[in-house]
Formats: sequence, C-alpha cells, structure tokens
Amino acid sequence: MVKRTSYHHGALRDELIAACLRLIETEGIAAVSLRRVAREAGVSTGAPYHHFADRAALLATLSTKGFETLAAELTAARAAATGSPLDTLGALAGAYVRFSREHPGYFRLMFRPELSQPEKHPDAIAAGDAAFGILADAIGECVAAGLLPADKADILGITWWGIGHGLASLWLDGQLEKRAVQFGTTAPELVEDVMRTVSTLLAPGS
Repeated sequence: MVKRTSYHHGALRDELIAACLRLIETEGIAAVSLRRVAREAGVSTGAPYHHFADRAALLATLSTKGFETLAAELTAARAAATGSPLDTLGALAGAYVRFSREHPGYFRLMFRPELSQPEKHPDAIAAGDAAFGILADAIGECVAAGLLPADKADILGITWWGIGHGLASLWLDGQLEKRAVQFGTTAPELVEDVMRTVSTLLAPGS
C-alpha cells in the first residue's frame, strides 16, 4: 500500500477512525493495533500517535462516535413514531436493531469496556448515557400515559434495552433471520412482533 502524507490534520483522524472500523468489520477487534490501522489508512506507523495515545484511546473514540450515531438514530426514530407511547418504544427497538446491522463495527465495540476503557475517557461514558437517556425518556412517556407501572420504570428501561440488545446481537450474528425463516416471517417483522408482545405483557393489568 502506498503511504499517504498529504492528509489534512482533521482528515487524517477521520481516516484512521474509518480504517479502524473497516478492520473491526472485516477481521474483528483483535486485528486492531495502531500499527495495523496506520497501514490500513496508508500512512506512517507513527501517524496515529498524533491523535491517539494508544489503542484504547482509538477504540474509546470509536465507541463514543458509535453511541453518538446510535443516539441520533434513536432520536430520529422517536420523532417519526406514530401511535401510542408503547409504539414509540417499539420503534426505538427497531432502530436499535437496525443500527447493529448498519454499523456492525461500532456495535461490536461499544459494549466492550475492557477494550475502550471508558473510565479513562469520560466522553464515551457521557455518549452512552445520552443514548440510554432517549429510551428512559420514552419509558417515562409510557408511565405518564398510564401504559407502564411507575414503580417499575427503571427496571423496564433495562428490560427493554436487554431485549433490544439481544435481538440486535442475534440479527447481527445471523440467528434471527434463521428463526424468522422457520416462523415464515422476516427478521424485521419478527422484531416488531417480539416488541409488541413484550409491550402487551408489561402493560398494567396484563
């Protein structure tokens, strides 16, 4: 690969991030090192150190960007949702699952704190909290509408996240599509059916 030396300062940082994502998506997180990312980006092996102190700093930056992207997509899904607040929760789950499919590099990294070391990178923690806050606010709307019990709001937020994350992981690994075929449906429709069933079971009086 021919090494590039003409990147603008900001462009080099962006290209290193893009190169790291490509590595994660094609070879897995284990393939990532600053030296390997530099080679993928076509720059000198010392170039990444102008932007990232070490591998963990690079991965923390990617994790932060991943959560910011997820938050933007959740916000858009919430704004576009129609129907009851429970329908909005279903839309958020669908957006979460789509995110995992459309951004597998981010998704595989964002929930690996032992790699990105978010405790050393507060921006990553703040971005993750902001993304979860969108779900928490949607849960709050359901509570205010009398659709979910107020005393279980926090637990329901974790429950919804856990179900959405599980579905996203299963789809990303190809398992959800396999089951959908067996059930005579599609993966997106199966996600909707699962979340609709969960909404029904969690609603007061069910």
